[in-house]
Amino acid sequence: MTQPFPFSAIVGQDDMKLAMILTAIDPSIGGVLVFGDRGTGKSTAVRALAGLLPPIDQVASCPVNSASTEACPDWAELSDTSIVSRPTPVVDLPLGVTEDRVLGALDIERALTRGEKAFQPGLLARANRGYLYIDEVNLLEDHIVDLLLDVAQSGENLVEREGLSIRHDARFVMVGSGNPEEGELRPQLLDRFGLSVEVRSPTTIDDRVEVIRRRDNYDRDPAGFCAKWQAEDAKIRADILAARSQLDQITTDEAALIRCAQLCSALGSDGLRGELTLLRTARALAAFDKADTVSMDHIRRIAAIALHHRLRRDPLDEVGSSLRVLRALDALDTPDTTDDAESPAP
Repeated sequence: MTQPFPFSAIVGQDDMKLAMILTAIDPSIGGVLVFGDRGTGKSTAVRALAGLLPPIDQVASCPVNSASTEACPDWAELSDTSIVSRPTPVVDLPLGVTEDRVLGALDIERALTRGEKAFQPGLLARANRGYLYIDEVNLLEDHIVDLLLDVAQSGENLVEREGLSIRHDARFVMVGSGNPEEGELRPQLLDRFGLSVEVRSPTTIDDRVEVIRRRDNYDRDPAGFCAKWQAEDAKIRADILAARSQLDQITTDEAALIRCAQLCSALGSDGLRGELTLLRTARALAAFDKADTVSMDHIRRIAAIALHHRLRRDPLDEVGSSLRVLRALDALDTPDTTDDAESPAP
């Protein structure tokens, strides 16, 4: 099997790479949506993520990747209860997938050959404690979107059909990619992605040449090319593990909390999910930077990717949503001296 393109070898696309790293540090951020032109490395980055993520410890024969036998669902038939280390699962959810394939269903073969009712786990079971990747997420059928919304909300998959009543943990990070020219994403699903990044083709000749060079080298000798970048990927993996262990020790002062609330209020984002995502993402970035506390710089660096997909559309504002976030930050950072200027001298 050909090794995926190394994550660290991707040229540019800094926001996309940072967003994926931060969700690996803190999965509660809620996933990444990558929208952009064709051929900009969206799928390549997700495939590369699989080789970058630290492994997880799980029960060897558990169909939902449980960390202990106590966490395994009652319906699971465990043939091997030893704890093994395996790569973090990255599961593809293809277009046109059926509901049974997503949720799981009755094992028809076993029912016919042995007369037993047994549950055949679906893609959500395989994705537990890992990543669920949806390419062309904006073209996903509505009834599958509804299923994902329910599971993303509860963190649990419930299947009741054909006389079965099955439930199991389904906690995963959703990563979606798509081309905005092919259709918009339903607002309900859009809001479930913690971070959103827009990717574009490289604009400089040097960057375009470097993309061509690296891709050509990879196509001609995948093993050799991956070996060349192995140390860089290992360093990022080590930094992710270090940040995970540091995450609970990161402090957030009152000023940072106020800035998160001020920014979301100024932008008119609905609900409080924006503030919470902004805070979690800034905290993950602080841990990745090996800082002790969340700073205003951390909030500024991730504000656009955490908030721009949550903004209401303003047909009178020609500025892009990312620039609107940065403009709001600048306004908050600039002290209002109007009142002082208009006040009469004593």
